[in-house]
Amino acid sequence: MKQQVVWITGASSGLGLHTAQALAKSGFTVVAGARSFGKGKSAEGCLCLPLDVTSPQSIDAFAEAAIKAFGAPDILVNCAGMLILGACESYPLDELRQVMETNFFGQAAMISKALPLMRERGHGKIVNFSSINGLLGIPFEGAYTASKHAIEGYSECLALETKDHGIQIMVVEPGDHQSGSQAYRRHSRGITADSPYKQAFDRGAAVIAHDEANGSDPDVLGRKIAKALQKKRLPRRLRVAKWDQHFAVILHDLLPTRIFDRIIGSYYRKPL
Repeated sequence: MKQQVVWITGASSGLGLHTAQALAKSGFTVVAGARSFGKGKSAEGCLCLPLDVTSPQSIDAFAEAAIKAFGAPDILVNCAGMLILGACESYPLDELRQVMETNFFGQAAMISKALPLMRERGHGKIVNFSSINGLLGIPFEGAYTASKHAIEGYSECLALETKDHGIQIMVVEPGDHQSGSQAYRRHSRGITADSPYKQAFDRGAAVIAHDEANGSDPDVLGRKIAKALQKKRLPRRLRVAKWDQHFAVILHDLLPTRIFDRIIGSYYRKPL
């Protein structure tokens, strides 16, 4: 039986790298894309190709090389992403656009490239990386949270539109995980020494960094995605997080807004 061909973006570091390697170990034929591939980086067991999801030319070159090597994709895993911590008021617009271009528009561009190839054959699976932040907001992750909310809504529409064409959609909602690359977790240049948000931002950023450093095992996430993709039917959502983050999503939906805001706000103001 022919091995299923997977295209995965953002595969040079973080959750993308761990997911790509888990898929390769599970027997998938993995074509991994990242901007740093071709510059010395690689992912074990994968064909690694340069890919910038914000560049149509780069996407075209990636797809051409991937198809030449293994044919059309059976699965697309959209994992490329970045985070810029900052205050909603003071994000420079170019930073907001950069996050949206990578996290959301990059996914949409890859789907537009891969989906026609899947539809022609009447089958395919698309995995879009969202986040717990696609379901609730936290202080100083406004740009990232906006992009992940966009992915949640877009994926729901995509699933409805493609069902009759044999295409399945799964949204992955990770909580905090170890292994995140700080190159993709920058601080906004809008947070200056005289910013009215500076003190709260420093506390909040420290909590965020602490939670990521003590987050879940990314290898477990990769294996869960591989296991889901081996099933005949994909779950619509795959949430992989610690119990307290699962609980936060439940509270967000159940509690009055002012009470939930008080709880989440106090958490990101706590001293470490």
